[in-house]
Amino acid sequence: MKRRCLFQHHGCLGVLSLMACVYFLSLCEARAGQVSVDMQQGGAAEIVSLERIWDKAPHNAFTDLIRFQDRWYCTFREAQGHVKGDGKLRVLVSADASRWESAALLSEKGVDLRDPKLSVTPDGRLMILAGGSIYRGGKLIGRQPRVAFSKDGHEWTATRRILSEGEWLWRVTWHNGRAYGVSYNTSAPKGNGKDWSLRLVVSPDGTDYEEIAKFDIPGRPNETTLRFLDNGEMIALVRREGGNTHGWIGLSPPPYKEWKWHETGRRLGGPNFIILPDGRLWAASRSYPGGARTVLARFGPTTYEPVLTLPSGGDCSYPGMVWHDGLLWMSYYSSHEGKTSIYLAKIRLNR
Repeated sequence: MKRRCLFQHHGCLGVLSLMACVYFLSLCEARAGQVSVDMQQGGAAEIVSLERIWDKAPHNAFTDLIRFQDRWYCTFREAQGHVKGDGKLRVLVSADASRWESAALLSEKGVDLRDPKLSVTPDGRLMILAGGSIYRGGKLIGRQPRVAFSKDGHEWTATRRILSEGEWLWRVTWHNGRAYGVSYNTSAPKGNGKDWSLRLVVSPDGTDYEEIAKFDIPGRPNETTLRFLDNGEMIALVRREGGNTHGWIGLSPPPYKEWKWHETGRRLGGPNFIILPDGRLWAASRSYPGGARTVLARFGPTTYEPVLTLPSGGDCSYPGMVWHDGLLWMSYYSSHEGKTSIYLAKIRLNR
């Protein structure tokens, strides 16, 4: 594959000398915030462009991406490292997804806010859902989800606790005016065993939740993304950290109490997926064989097939996914350039 600068979509012109071509590529690669990648052409998916959009904190990680009021918003956690400390939630805004500026920084004294997820409420507000962990002497002593709301992406309500102590509601998806999500608890016993518990919950407003069903999934299930098919069925992608660690895919018709499960055959990290207007499903997550990478995968009720590896490595993944102007726009974080930073890729999906 040809190594190409992101500002070049057609390679060096034949009339340029080899020296001029190399010089031009070096200028492109040195340009601040730009990433040179091995462009993966053809196949099911190909990278159109890739930018590093933020790296100001010591550790920048766990992203999400959304379109709101005709602008782009990207959120992620800023902290000293991957865990512990007082994590803060940065919100970036951009009119063109090229020039980004900080819109807000959410914090809570003594609390590690992390894994922020963006959604738009039925009344037109932007909502952040995040985990809230408390450490003392480097030891986790408490955890409870938080939410905050904004009418413009800049001014936010104070973070508010939801659900109960020990839970982590990792992401919600709005459907017919209600927010659906899966909360996991690493301390509460599941049945007569000691496995982590997982339950499906629903809310009319993003703050008050009631349980719909418990998921009978072994192997320490945790991070879960839900979406809704055109026929009203709910599909879930679940990360597992126990057993063989392979993620599970679930499918359920309304009222979402009876589920059928399928094993992906892959270990996941920060799983997300999107349903395109034509009904195709695409997922993104961390891939582990050969070292951690962020991958894009064909996805379905019984299939998870990685087809594109993004420039990434080490501490990485946790993608946000938006379909816009015929392209998949994907935020993620990675440490492959030495420092955990936030990246934005535009990806063309082929038939």
